[in-house]
Amino acid sequence: MTADSAKFTPTASPAIVTGSASSATGKSLTWSEEFNTPIAWGSKWVGDRTSAYRYVNHNPDDNKLDWLMPGCVTVSGGVATFTAGPAGHTLENGRQAWHTGLLTTEYSAEGFQVRTGDYIETRVKLPSGTGAWPALWTWKDGSNEIDSFEYHPDNPNLLELSNHVNSACAYHTDADAVAPDEWVTIGNCYGERSVNWYVNGERVFSDGTGVGADWSAYLILNLSLSAGQYHPAPSGPGPVTFAADYLRVYR
Repeated sequence: MTADSAKFTPTASPAIVTGSASSATGKSLTWSEEFNTPIAWGSKWVGDRTSAYRYVNHNPDDNKLDWLMPGCVTVSGGVATFTAGPAGHTLENGRQAWHTGLLTTEYSAEGFQVRTGDYIETRVKLPSGTGAWPALWTWKDGSNEIDSFEYHPDNPNLLELSNHVNSACAYHTDADAVAPDEWVTIGNCYGERSVNWYVNGERVFSDGTGVGADWSAYLILNLSLSAGQYHPAPSGPGPVTFAADYLRVYR
């Protein structure tokens, strides 16, 4: 998520795998966010900074227009909504910034981290707004990045699935499951020798590289805005939205 996967060549093998049961089988729920109550800022989540961004609350280096604002994440009816809109200031590259939302466990009092062997799952409503770039990913110590998914509405039926720890990536296309304004369940298991990705309970990719035995990282769920280099930038004043129903970790 720190570097657009248009610059990242998908691995040629192993092949896409389908038909397997969810990797949560045999594991116990160890941590979750159901979005049934207001965001627990400070204790569980932080929304105004991440070490993945060079300027802490924004990062034009990665073809993003983001300027983080905790108020851009709201909860209602068991769903978190991330809302982005133009900000009144500019980025270092001269582009207009967009206020947008990010949730990370980094810097929180709880400091939750996923680790090797964990299975993570989220249910999200993919956005339709031009420039939207939502993702669930991990980050720690300048790397340790696994992207459970990245999505761009200009590729409406495609999810980007990436392991930046041990270089693997796949583009998963499914017109029935992946589409703007549709809900989809996405999960992945951080295996020592292979990271596995699941869409609506079906395994769609196994990378054959894994994260190693001692990997761990903080969680990030966010809505970025593309600056236009690889995917279209926002075409109007907004707002651009993205929604999440839950986020669960099993081990």
